[in-house]
Amino acid sequence: MRLGLYIDMRNRPASGRPWAAHYGRWLDRIAEADRLGCEIVWLTEHHFFDDGYLPQVWTMAAAIAARTSFIRIGAAVALLPLHSAIETAEQIALVDVISGGRIEPGFGVGYRRPEYQAFNGDFKRRYGEYRTRIGALRSLWGEAPGADRTVTPPPVQTPMPMWGGFGGPQGARLAGELGLGLQSRSPELLQPYREGLAAGTHGEGAARMAGQLELFLTDDPERTWAEIQPFVAYRWESYNRYMFEGTRREAEAPQHFDVGSIRSRFLLGTPDQVAQEIRRQTAGLPMTDIYVWADYPGLSDAAIDRHIQLLATELAPRLRD
Repeated sequence: MRLGLYIDMRNRPASGRPWAAHYGRWLDRIAEADRLGCEIVWLTEHHFFDDGYLPQVWTMAAAIAARTSFIRIGAAVALLPLHSAIETAEQIALVDVISGGRIEPGFGVGYRRPEYQAFNGDFKRRYGEYRTRIGALRSLWGEAPGADRTVTPPPVQTPMPMWGGFGGPQGARLAGELGLGLQSRSPELLQPYREGLAAGTHGEGAARMAGQLELFLTDDPERTWAEIQPFVAYRWESYNRYMFEGTRREAEAPQHFDVGSIRSRFLLGTPDQVAQEIRRQTAGLPMTDIYVWADYPGLSDAAIDRHIQLLATELAPRLRD
């Protein structure tokens, strides 16, 4: 099982850190993670967050590709229905060339209406658009028939290892039908995913899952939780603020994510303890990847750097073994 770093590039408005310094610091961090043997970094996309949540995955992926040699570069997730198939196919192919074949695109449909409005997307038809564009990408890369022209330069990898990031049975089945890996660690989604694989005539051996976990390595869980809890809460409270923006529920300040329950699902412990718990939680699932937030916005640089170092040098080898 690979352990990946999950990165959204948030820079809290009160931090005072210029954007150029923020992005430069993160590129240095990822280059160091590459040196430490980290196997994959996962980028994620949103638009119009006040803390600058990463808006352009493939631009950042290209910068990472140019600064690293071994680490693979994935998306969990890029919002496929917001972007044209040809633009996405060209960008991914070019980053795959720059990286020497290290790209793993993961696509979702998103949930924020303001993003669809800004990109002139069809929110109601987003699942249908998703299906169509996955097929178009494969045609444009020359993996399947149907395109009048294929993109140049072509990607290094054939076929491109793609993922579908979904949180419900409809998306899980769609990922299976399309022959994608499923970016979820929910046991409840394994059956619809397998049903989709069968419907798409993909063999059982094609099943692969990847999922996100909240964790921090420490030998003093309570002290560590007291230190990081405000920064962990910030991330999920910001998701709550933006979850229903542009809908009739916006004024209700609904809590889609229960911030108060975060501690109950957050793994805090030594590398051996956390590795054992990860194995327990993923038992029986075709899990190939676990990814972990590389930071919690507002943590000190020293704490973030130490967190990444421990993930790469202490936890990753235990999961790999």
